[in-house]
Amino acid sequence: MKGPNTVFVCQNCGAQSRKWLGRCGDCGQWNSLVEERATPPSAGKAGRSPLTTERAILFAKIDTSDSERLSTGLSELDRVLGGGLVPGSLVLLGGEPGIGKSTLLLQAAGRMAEMGRSVLYCSGEESPHQVRARGDRLGVSDAPLYLLAETCLERVLEEWGRVSPGMVVVDSIQTMYSSKLESAPGTIGQVREAATQLLFMAKGRNVPVFIVGHVTKDGGLAGPKVLEHVVDTVLYFEGDRHHAHRVVRAVKNRFGAASELGVFRMTAGGLETVENPSKLFLSERKADVAGSVVLCSVEGSRPILVEVQALVGTGAYGNAQRVTSGVDRQRLSLLLTVLEKRAGLHLTGEDVFVNIPGGLFINEPAADLAIAAAVASSMRNQPVSPQVALFGEIGLAGEVRASTHAGLRVREAAQLGFTRCIMPSGNLGPDVTAAGCDRQGVESVQDALAGLFA
Repeated sequence: MKGPNTVFVCQNCGAQSRKWLGRCGDCGQWNSLVEERATPPSAGKAGRSPLTTERAILFAKIDTSDSERLSTGLSELDRVLGGGLVPGSLVLLGGEPGIGKSTLLLQAAGRMAEMGRSVLYCSGEESPHQVRARGDRLGVSDAPLYLLAETCLERVLEEWGRVSPGMVVVDSIQTMYSSKLESAPGTIGQVREAATQLLFMAKGRNVPVFIVGHVTKDGGLAGPKVLEHVVDTVLYFEGDRHHAHRVVRAVKNRFGAASELGVFRMTAGGLETVENPSKLFLSERKADVAGSVVLCSVEGSRPILVEVQALVGTGAYGNAQRVTSGVDRQRLSLLLTVLEKRAGLHLTGEDVFVNIPGGLFINEPAADLAIAAAVASSMRNQPVSPQVALFGEIGLAGEVRASTHAGLRVREAAQLGFTRCIMPSGNLGPDVTAAGCDRQGVESVQDALAGLFA
């Protein structure tokens, strides 16, 4: 029963309804409406925002002397951020429970504190003893690192003003609540209020802020989509729990390139940066095995060589299976249709499994040629030469289209000892060269397969 002065708010898009509905009329999400007390029109209208100034400032006279990026002490995290933290930025780090979000930020906080910058670490999920135990394991020293176990937003802002830190970490945004609102922590009103107040403080005091966000079972950030619009940078912490590799991926960055990638290795002493991901992902590859090829991938501005594995076998059940790990399943279905229609491979009744070892997810179109080659290799039971690397997008007509950053891909392959690179003909040019690596341009997937299995 709806109480007085209450509304039902969608926790996915923020739409309001005067009555409960099983499905949100705006975003279509099921069972997302939660009863909340309606906010009075005068609520939240405080004084002047810290973002505002009394008068407009001439653009040329804006002081940028304090805008130098701040290093987190973790080179891979700095890479993803675009070269370091921008003062006054609000950064959202999302990831599955237990993936290592708190570990990553506590290490970054400890490194920054060791470099002489005071840090306020606000934990809403763990006690001070629990955080300190993790800090001892990670080797966090007694540098100026302040710990606050608090979920009340007003108390966090009060301690912020008292400590005057050079960086703030809030773990997590879903546990924060404002006493001005009567809704429960994690609801759209509370998350929006907490994010907005933290944004005002970050911009007003020119202090970078990290906030931790949980993800849903579908892999998206929990809470309202408005949260991703409010923050300056959105990072996803990804990885397979059965592997030691962890990946930080930027999906939004106002101060750097989106889709930038940072690679870490989880150890007993915390997260270690991986300076050469290509060597890491190819370290356990077995040569002369059918269904295994090497892809020259680019994530952000970084070239990464990864292994693509495929296994094709006669299905034991009525419907053929299409199983993927690390690549999009629908993209695989499209490529299989192209291979059957344009290359003459009969895959209709065959089970096809495609895997990217190491827990990395590849979603760029340039992976098409490597996936197709791996499937054809397994289908024909013919290994691809271990000295060959591939990249290129495949169209519906079977053509191989040009890809971006071709020079980076070829040079990375040459540095790791690959002597031949099969690539789109449209990428052949004087600037796409590397000593010791022959380039073979192909116009279609048929040409590529003919060159591989001649």
